[in-house]
Amino acid sequence: MKDNKLKTISNLFEDKEIRSVWNSEKEEYYFSVVDVISVLTNANTPRNYWSDLKRKLKKEGSQLHEKIVQLKMKSKRDGKYYNTDTLDTKGILRLIESVPSPKAEPFKVWLANLGSERIDEVFDPEIAINRAVNYYRNKGYSDEWIKARLMGIVDRFKLIDIWKKGGIEKPFEYAMLTNEIYKGWSGMKASEYKEYKGLRKESLRDNMTDIEVLLTDLGEIATRDIAKSEQPQGLKENLSVAKRGGSVAKGARDLYEKETNKSAISKDNVLDYKYIDDINKIEG
Repeated sequence: MKDNKLKTISNLFEDKEIRSVWNSEKEEYYFSVVDVISVLTNANTPRNYWSDLKRKLKKEGSQLHEKIVQLKMKSKRDGKYYNTDTLDTKGILRLIESVPSPKAEPFKVWLANLGSERIDEVFDPEIAINRAVNYYRNKGYSDEWIKARLMGIVDRFKLIDIWKKGGIEKPFEYAMLTNEIYKGWSGMKASEYKEYKGLRKESLRDNMTDIEVLLTDLGEIATRDIAKSEQPQGLKENLSVAKRGGSVAKGARDLYEKETNKSAISKDNVLDYKYIDDINKIEG
């Protein structure tokens, strides 16, 4: 399977194979710890090395030990599937910091540079904005598209502010409300929409057509304006408003499809790669 995150991980590990599994529910990759240890240490028996390190981490009370997830992965030796210790991306990066090996030093320098960049952005937020604009430009997006995308992000924050005033605080509540808007006009939750377009970690909006972006923005703006007027409180009332906001966008979608005689929903994306899975995705 190929994507930008996997490409980054692969480059860091000198293009050595690091087995990974995609968890579609959490939208996260899990990487084989033994494979990472093998590359970092060149140990003759990386499993034993990891076993000793795992005991050490547990003894020290490291939270990393608690993040280990056992998943079935295909063995490089006999092609069969065995339970394998895995960590998500954050866990792998923390593991690298725990490995006392000269080969781990370049990784630690890379992590330190990333941390330094983020600290600089706290003092000068424009650095982060410039990084985002340059990223989009390098991906081939037009300046007009980038401007609209940034405005859409600001509008999204305005909607979240309204939700907060309505007593919405938890991340899963924001996700439920967002899904209600998406379902209202597209018939799909955000995760289903991403799967329809062949996406995983990638941003859904970054892979939308112009009309899809407009309909999404319309649904959120309608939801925001209705909520400002009626001031719903709690998840149940806000879900009802989000559904109505999505319906506004659904009306616009129906009119668009009637006049153009084509679907407003597209499988198109901007990816220059496709996912090829050796094993099934993890659900739940």
